[in-house]
Amino acid sequence: MSQNNKEFYIITLIVLGIIISSLPVFGSKTFNQEELSSLNVFLTNKLAMTEQNTLLPINSQSENIKMDVIATAYSSTIWETDDTPFVTASQTQVRDGIIANNLLPFNTRVKIPELYGDKIFVVEDRMHYLKSPYQIDLWFPSREEATDFGVKRTYIEVLDN
Repeated sequence: MSQNNKEFYIITLIVLGIIISSLPVFGSKTFNQEELSSLNVFLTNKLAMTEQNTLLPINSQSENIKMDVIATAYSSTIWETDDTPFVTASQTQVRDGIIANNLLPFNTRVKIPELYGDKIFVVEDRMHYLKSPYQIDLWFPSREEATDFGVKRTYIEVLDN
């Protein structure tokens, strides 16, 4: 290989590396219990989200953390849940104000201001592992109410635990 070809090859690899490293991260990730515990450490000190794929610690004196999410709904039916449709993943009974999410630790309190004002919801359930960590699933007492809710783009405010 000639010197010119080697230089061209090296420059091409460098440019490709820069392009690839600047691409956003796509897809969804399900967090295991150890990873969620480490997130809980950040959550007690507040988090900021950038580009909807990076969580960063921020000053604890700032406002609540805001995350863009897709909000969906579910009810206690076997075809929407597992074989224990009235028990959440955190082993509590389903009730109004429960949400499922794969990113935030159990017992994280959140608000959904655009849809519910100051009402506080608590993460006590999980979603299918293929669902995005930036999706929340609100529990409703009936399938009809869940269907009527549909799918909405909104944001949540993560409150101090």
